[in-house]
Amino acid sequence: MKKRIAQVTICMILLSTPAYAADYQFAAPDAGLFGTPTSDETVYVTTEEPVNTDRSKNAALVPPTFGSATSYVLNSGEPLTPNLLPNHSGNSGIGTGGITVMPPSVFGNQNSSSHHEDVTMVGYTEVTSNLYYTGGHLGTLRIPAIGLEVKIYQGTDNATLRKGVGHFKESSIWDGNVALAAHNRGANNYFGKIHTLRNGNSVQLKTKLGTREYEVYSVSKISNSNTDVINQTMQNEITLVTCVRNQPEYRWCVKAREK
Repeated sequence: MKKRIAQVTICMILLSTPAYAADYQFAAPDAGLFGTPTSDETVYVTTEEPVNTDRSKNAALVPPTFGSATSYVLNSGEPLTPNLLPNHSGNSGIGTGGITVMPPSVFGNQNSSSHHEDVTMVGYTEVTSNLYYTGGHLGTLRIPAIGLEVKIYQGTDNATLRKGVGHFKESSIWDGNVALAAHNRGANNYFGKIHTLRNGNSVQLKTKLGTREYEVYSVSKISNSNTDVINQTMQNEITLVTCVRNQPEYRWCVKAREK
């Protein structure tokens, strides 16, 4: 009996022995597993103008559309958080409604001692909310030679082309090259007769920025993969594109210059 009592006593002592923190070991994570902070709230002070430039995320810009004329202009884009920039007027001078951007494309010989280097300039006017009419369109296209007068809408998807002529989003809406597309058959065959136009025919464009008249100088059949025709240009032009009936690999392309 005494032996059993002794065994029970020993078991109770073992079970009641506390476990101290020193008895546990935790492996700390290796250094470098955590990324460095991405925010920079420091306001840097320089000796050059402008001083006290805010380089934090508050001054970040949303870049313009890739490949657009403004994408090559330094500091172009719209503020990511304009409400955090009290001195920002809401207009960076680039990519705003009705403003014509003239970015340089190719410089001449930069090693030349002459200060009169050749610079190729292109015209480009971005579509912004203030350029829309109350009906949702951007303007009106008129071609007297084929009896056409139709409204212009942003985009070239099927839903847009059912309403009228579509404006290529990559192109300008006023200065430079204004590129438009439409169907050539069906109930909405607005460009069904553009291939019958002749050099010298008039094409008229009306937008909130004004009215401009162009003169046709080229009517051609191009490959459906040819996107050069909607590139920006130095001169004010308008480009009309539509399918070629029963020839899906080709497109009709009409180009006209400002008179």
